[in-house]
Amino acid sequence: MKNIVVLVSGGGTNLQALIDAEHSGEIKGGKITCVISSKEGVFALERAAKAGIPSRVIPRKEYPDSLSYSKAILAALNEEKADLVILAGFMTILDECVTSAYAYKIINVHPALIPSFCGEGFYGLKVHEAALAYGVKVSGATIHFVNEKADAGAIILQGTVDVLRDDTPEVLQKRIMENVEWKLLPKAASLFCQDKIDIIDGKAYIKD
Repeated sequence: MKNIVVLVSGGGTNLQALIDAEHSGEIKGGKITCVISSKEGVFALERAAKAGIPSRVIPRKEYPDSLSYSKAILAALNEEKADLVILAGFMTILDECVTSAYAYKIINVHPALIPSFCGEGFYGLKVHEAALAYGVKVSGATIHFVNEKADAGAIILQGTVDVLRDDTPEVLQKRIMENVEWKLLPKAASLFCQDKIDIIDGKAYIKD
């Protein structure tokens, strides 16, 4: 059984999707063993507590720079014996000391179809604002491995939704979360925990 550590910064809707999927048996071969938050008092911590999952708070504001903060996160991941790290609305870019130590063991969800509307500065509603401004007809979410560059790791899964004429960024965000993010993130976690993801030439392939 692989240890899954989830990193959060806010409300924890993706964390809840993972908790629900674990309880329903969708995540095979893995168990959420710890939730780590970059902020105190966020609702994601209440979700963890309600589910009986241990949590830790490592406040970003207490560290002078990304490297020192990343080293603290790395120490915590090592202490928790993390096999898989999931970034679920975690709003801090991790230094290469973490991504190299956990290469192809950290997954993130990005609310667009990479390589569109991704990279530094594209997060939250900004992603959906950009997609609507461009006039795309479909959008979605990407589950990908995390490397040293923002949103540049190997793609594991992608899913789409139609973009409708009257969509606002908030409406599109909700549609993508409910129809793609909350379904594919647990699926990717389960695939990883069952050793069903192959990495070949830097690309991720799902085993049959």
